[in-house]
Amino acid sequence: MVNMQHYIYMLRPTQPDMMSNLSDGQQSIMVDHFDNLKRMLRDGSLLLAGPCTDEAFGIVIFTAESIKEAQKIAGDDPAVKAGLMTAECHEFHVSLQSGRD
Repeated sequence: MVNMQHYIYMLRPTQPDMMSNLSDGQQSIMVDHFDNLKRMLRDGSLLLAGPCTDEAFGIVIFTAESIKEAQKIAGDDPAVKAGLMTAECHEFHVSLQSGRD
């Protein structure tokens, strides 16, 4: 069995206030971004994801087999591929989690 690790990637918009002023094309990309996160949730690899309410950044905490795979997942995010956001990926250790010993 493969040992899955937790990873986090932080998403930052490439332009200030961009999320409040998305063009139709950018909105479509953000729908693809959200659909991708929902697919990860269905697949069981997503632990949590969401944006800060001040639009400064968003986070995605997920599982992957290696940092290389985690970086590929972050880089393949539709918002990152389209240049709407940048992604910074790191290995992440979940120390405490509700419902978990």
